Order: sequence, then structure tokens, then C-alpha cells
Amino acid sequence: MFKKEVYIDRRNRLRNEMSTGLALILGNDEAAYNYPANTYHFRQDSDFLYFFGLDHPGFSGIVDIDNNKDYIFANDVDIEDIIWMGPQPTVKNQAALVGVENSLPYTELASFIKSQQSDGRTIHFLPPYRGDRLVQINQLWGADVSKIKENASTELVNAVVKLRSIKDEYEITEIEKAIDIAYDMHVTAMKMAKEGVVEREISGTMEGISLAQGGPVSFPIILTINGQTLHNHFHGNTLTKGRMMIADAGAETTMHYSSDITRTVPVGGKFSPRQKEIYEIVLDANVKAIEAIRPGIKYREIHLLACKVIAEGLKKIGLMKGDMDAAVKAGAHALFMPHGLGHMMGLDVHDMEGLGENNVGYDEKTKRATQFGTAYLRLARELQAGFVITVEPGCYFIPELIDQWKSKGTNSEFINFDKVETYKDFGGVRIEDDVLVTESGNRVLGKPIPKTVAEIEAITAE
Repeated sequence: MFKKEVYIDRRNRLRNEMSTGLALILGNDEAAYNYPANTYHFRQDSDFLYFFGLDHPGFSGIVDIDNNKDYIFANDVDIEDIIWMGPQPTVKNQAALVGVENSLPYTELASFIKSQQSDGRTIHFLPPYRGDRLVQINQLWGADVSKIKENASTELVNAVVKLRSIKDEYEITEIEKAIDIAYDMHVTAMKMAKEGVVEREISGTMEGISLAQGGPVSFPIILTINGQTLHNHFHGNTLTKGRMMIADAGAETTMHYSSDITRTVPVGGKFSPRQKEIYEIVLDANVKAIEAIRPGIKYREIHLLACKVIAEGLKKIGLMKGDMDAAVKAGAHALFMPHGLGHMMGLDVHDMEGLGENNVGYDEKTKRATQFGTAYLRLARELQAGFVITVEPGCYFIPELIDQWKSKGTNSEFINFDKVETYKDFGGVRIEDDVLVTESGNRVLGKPIPKTVAEIEAITAE
């Protein structure tokens, strides 16, 4: 964990953002895998980690907005726990590590909340994303389970998003550690992308690298020769020459900060001329989008810039036609790039999206679009110094989507469907980097991971 002053400062800044009441930050419990004693790898709630830093199950915290007090609720271990876990520090000692003076048994949380409510105080809570937390909130004050999420505190959500969006120097260091682990994961995957290798051999090796160097992967690895499926978690294909392999993967550090990197490589070490054309169009979009990142610009504008770069590139090779400004305005590019350019990143790989994607990626000045493709942007609002974001343009040839648009004549004035038909066997390309918005522009974080054609061909040929 960070030094205790970091957590004290975070809780004090939360108090400054709130009007009155108490902020309840629930930690996570263990979750059973297939029977009660066999649990998933424990993952602490990110908001609890941010404000209280204690990475153990069965902890929750309260920030008293009005009285400048903080509380930790957790139970000390007993002899039965010690037999299986070994001796553990007391809750009081753990609370002191993050600057909290008041520690109480978890069994007193409900009575504490009820006493505060009886005094007329507001209890703020965040929208839960786990079923056991829905049940717990129901038990704590009898809230209707079906309405708990909609009754979560908007004031607390907005305050947490405001604070967590701006990464401090300690967080940036952790994110760069996670990217450096991803470097080893992706370079290893590039070297393994040989004919006859099964996808799971590579994805499993990548996951092992993450576990060996820090923590688990930051999300289930996407690795496939069928890159036209954006989130393809099936790893049973055998790599063959003439195909490309997309690997979209990241790591968590021991403190749970994330990385998220995508690279696309040719099986066997050499791009075909057709593959190289599409790859370099996507790479150009990646580079130009990064160059445009700075405080004060909306990320939707950078997304549309990347889309235009892709559209102009596709026009040059005959897949699109007409005025590309008009094409992007009409959404014609979304046949080839139907997703957004990126998202926030930090303690969560899609940072804070448990608080609501619209709360994180949009604001009162930036509303979600309704157009196919542009509507899928996870992040559209104005960038600020301290944001860490992903930049991940792609170009995909999705046979089912091509067939649908062609049959309906969708955007036919901008798309050369006859030539697009010849690309149905292509798959897809995506290139992703993690970028810090600085006061003067941006910085690509971490050790540079090969992404030019020359760099990738040199690595995959090894």
C-alpha cells in the first residue's frame, strides 16, 4: 500500500467534495468458485482500495463528512483462522497503517448505521456490482433490492469519479509497472505466434507472466486469429500462416493498478501486402490520435479524428469512396471500426465503470451519441491533466455486419461493397497504448512495446 498520508489526503479531499452525512465504502468478501471453501482469487473493491488501501476480505470503511472521522469495520481473526492463515495483524493495527484511528468489529456496522440514521444523518453509498453487496445493503437498512442501484448516492459517485479520474505520481508509477509487465507478456506472445501453435498456449503463457511478476491479468485475455470478433475469449484455434493474431491483454500490479495493451502480429513473422496496408492505416490512426491528446479537448473529437484517418486510408486502397468528412459524419466508418477509441484506466482496467459508464465518460457538457459506433464510446468528455486513457483504434471486417449493411444499402455512397466482399476472410487489426494526459500534452506510459511493421516482423521472426 501507499504511505498512510496518501489515504488520509484522499479521504479529506472526499470530505471537501461532499456536503454532509457519511460515505459508506464497502469492501469485498470472498466469492465461492464451485463450493464455499473453494474461492476465486480475492479482489478488493477498487473504491475501498483507493480510500482505505487494505487488501483483505471482510473490511468496510466509513468517512464521516461532518466530524472529520474515519472508521474501519472488520473482525480480528480467531484461532481457527490462524490455523489456516497463520497469525494476522489486528484490525486496529491495519487501520493505523492507513491513518484510521477508529476500528470496530464488522458485526457493529449495522447498528452504527442505524444509530446515525436515527440522528437524521444521510448515509451515502455507491452502486453495488456484486450480489452479496446488494443483499448487505438491503439488510443494513431495509432498502428494496430492486431499487438499490438507483438509490445510490449521486453526490458520492460524482465525488469519487472526480477524485479517482486524476492520477497522482504514485498511481502513475504503479500503472507503468503494470505496462512493463504487459511488455513481457506481449513480446513473448509475438515470439510464440508461429504456425501450429494453439491460441491457449500463448494466452496461458501471457497469464503466467502476469502472475509471476505481480498479480493476475487485469481482464480475461483476448487472443485470437479471428480478430473481427472484438472481445474474442475463445482460445482453441490453431495458428496458421496467412492469418494475424490479435492479443489484447494487461496485468495488475500487487497494488491492483492495471495495464491494457493490444498488438496485432502476422502468424509466421511477415505481413502480407494486404495485411500491411490495413495495419499501417490503423497504426497511423493510433499515432495521430495520441499526438492530438491534450487537456481541454473532448475525447470524442480525438475518436472522430482517428475514424477519419482510418476512412482516408481505406479510401486510398479502394474500400471507401466519396467525401470522408461526410462519411465519418454519417457513421460510415463504423462498418470497419464500430467501437470507441478508448477508456479511462487505473485501479480498474475500465476505470470506475462500476460507478456507471455515463458517470465516468460523460458529463453535463457531453452527452452520449445515438449513432451506431459513436454511441459505443466509453469516454467522450473533455480531457484533463492526470487522466490515464487507452488509445485503441481498429479496423475489422465482420462478415455478418458487411452482409447486413450491403443488403440494406447502408452508407453505400461511401463504401465500395464489391471490394469489401473480398476482405471477409481478413479478420481485424487493433493497436492499443496507455497514455497519460499531461499539462502540456501527453505521454505514452511504460516501456515502448513494438508496434511498427519493422519492429513486429523482427520480433515475430525470432
